[in-house]
Amino acid sequence: MTRTAASDLTTADYGKLNDGREVRIFTLTNAHGLKARISEYGAILVGLDLPDRQGRVADVTLGYDTLPGWLGSTSYFGATVGRFGNRIAHGRFTLDGQAYTLATNNSPGGMPCALHGGVKGFDKVLWHGEPVRKPGARGVALSYTSRDGEEGYPGTLQVKVTYWVTDADELVWETEATTDKPTIVNLAHHTYWNLSGDPSKNIDSEVLMLAADSYLPTDPGLIPTGTLAPVAGTPMDFRQPTPIGARVEADFEALKLAGGYDHCWVLRPGKGMRLAAVVTDPVSGRSMEVSTDAPAIQFYSGNFLDGTVAGKGGIKYQRRSGLCLETENFPDAPNHPNFPSSVLRPGETYRHTMVCKFKW
Repeated sequence: MTRTAASDLTTADYGKLNDGREVRIFTLTNAHGLKARISEYGAILVGLDLPDRQGRVADVTLGYDTLPGWLGSTSYFGATVGRFGNRIAHGRFTLDGQAYTLATNNSPGGMPCALHGGVKGFDKVLWHGEPVRKPGARGVALSYTSRDGEEGYPGTLQVKVTYWVTDADELVWETEATTDKPTIVNLAHHTYWNLSGDPSKNIDSEVLMLAADSYLPTDPGLIPTGTLAPVAGTPMDFRQPTPIGARVEADFEALKLAGGYDHCWVLRPGKGMRLAAVVTDPVSGRSMEVSTDAPAIQFYSGNFLDGTVAGKGGIKYQRRSGLCLETENFPDAPNHPNFPSSVLRPGETYRHTMVCKFKW
C-alpha cells in the first residue's frame, strides 16, 4: 500500500524482515527520466533507471528484484556500508591506547580482515526513512543508531544518509554521523554499475577516468602496505580515459593479487567537492561523473562475481559484470598513522558526500 505519493516522490511497502518489521521503498524521479529506488533496509540503492542516447530506459545497477534477494546478499549491491567501509587488517585496531577486535568476515589471499563493517554492517540493518524535498531535488533521509559495541566498534553512533535525485540529473549520496565516544568511521556507497543497462555484458568496454596520480599497493590480503605508488607507466593509470578491459589482465602484481582492479586510488589534494572519476559506456552513450569530498576512491571491477548469484530478471552475474566506484577514506586507515585519520570524537561531525552526475 502506498503511504506517500507525489509525481516525483513515492513511498511504498517493500516487504518484511524475518522478524516481521516492515521495510519501505522510496522512488525518486526527475523530469528527464532519471529514477532511483532506495530501500530502508541497508540504505540500499535498489535500482537506478537511466535513458540512453536513443531514449531507451534501463536499470544501470546490479541487484535483486525483491526484498528477499537483498536479505540474502553477500555482495553489498547498492548498499551503504559501515561503520568502516573497506578492509581493516586482521579485524584489529587501537584507539587512544585501547585495542579493539572486530569480526573477520573476509579473507582474500587467506588473510583474514574485517570488511565493510562486519558480519552485520550498516548494509544489513533497518534504517528509518523520511521523504525530503528542497528546490530542484527530491530525496529520502535515512537514519540509524549504531549502539556502543555493535560489531565491536566503540561508541554509540548516530548516522544519517540522504539520497537526492536532482533536476540536474544527479544522484547525491550524503552522510553525517556523531558519536558519544571516540570511534572510527568510514562510510561508503557500494553500487555496482553497468551503464550498458545489460548486465549480461561485462564492463570491459566501459571507459574510465580516475583523477588520481597515485594508488595504494596492497599485500596478498588486499590490505594497503602503507605506501603510495605512482600510477604513471602502470596499468593503474586512468588519468586519461581508458577502457577498463584494456589492461586488466596485464602481468602486474597489483592486478594479479586482486584478480583485476580492487584498489584505492588517492585523489589529488583539494578542499570540498572535486571530480574523482568519469565512466562512459560508448554504445549506449551513458556516462557518470563522480565527485566527492573524500580523499580516495576504491575502483572494483567485480572480480569476485562468479555466476552463482542470480540477480534482477534471474540473470546470473558473471565476473566483471559490474563496477564499483566507492568514494571513501583509505582502507585500513586506523592502522596507518600516515593515512588520513578516520577517528571521530564527541563534539565532531563526520561528513561525506558523493555526487553521481549522469549524461546520455
